[in-house]
Amino acid sequence: MVVLSFQPVNFSHCCSPKLSGNNRSITVRCGIAEPSGVPAPFGQKTKYTDGLFEKAFMTLFARKMEKFAASDSRSKSNTKGGKGAKSLFDYDYESFVDVSKRVMQGRSRLQQQQVVREVLLSMLPPGAPAQFRKLFPPTKWAAEFNATLTVPFFHWLVGPSEVVEVEVNGEKQKSGVLIKKCRYLENSGCVGMCINMCKIPTQDFFTNEFGLPLTMTPTDFEDMSCEMVYGQVPPPFEEDPASKQPCYADICSIANPSSSVCPKLQA
Repeated sequence: MVVLSFQPVNFSHCCSPKLSGNNRSITVRCGIAEPSGVPAPFGQKTKYTDGLFEKAFMTLFARKMEKFAASDSRSKSNTKGGKGAKSLFDYDYESFVDVSKRVMQGRSRLQQQQVVREVLLSMLPPGAPAQFRKLFPPTKWAAEFNATLTVPFFHWLVGPSEVVEVEVNGEKQKSGVLIKKCRYLENSGCVGMCINMCKIPTQDFFTNEFGLPLTMTPTDFEDMSCEMVYGQVPPPFEEDPASKQPCYADICSIANPSSSVCPKLQA
């Protein structure tokens, strides 16, 4: 989950920014196709309308991950142009998630996280982490700025979110991002994918590669919400409550209901 391009972005085709409260916090609701305008209840997949911006990012990430994914003849039919197609919009969200599932196959928890790290690094120009550290030292301003960027740039991946006030080292700051219902988690239905291929590698990438601490906390696995806190050092995996989360027995295709912890979270 990394963006280093700060060019102006026109959200008119995909987003509806709204200001709320006297503090003028920004909420961006992008692509939600539900009549209510909010994510669907637990157990139901939220309907989205993805534009060119979203599909371009889905294709970019999926193509980078394909070389690590287990082979699947169906994956060729998931692209609009088939093998050899050059379109920037080959993948939809379901086929992007399918690639993620195939990356998990035959890999340990640590190996899955390493794949995501390599994918993220492959998307950056040489020297980008060092440049990021210079531009964004671990300050309150840097944490708040990156939280603000996260809302519009990653709605395609996690769904609607908003910047919220959090407390970091005893100081209140607007460096939190509340994800209402994580699109990645609700579409995969897999706790292991959420933690191994999103939460942990994203935390590690910002904290270790970029030098800006980040903690991602699935706040409620029952409604699939999540909170990102820039500036907060993440706990060791063994001390993270998310590492003890059981499978979604009713919605995960590879769940092990007899296990108290999702098998994909075991070493």
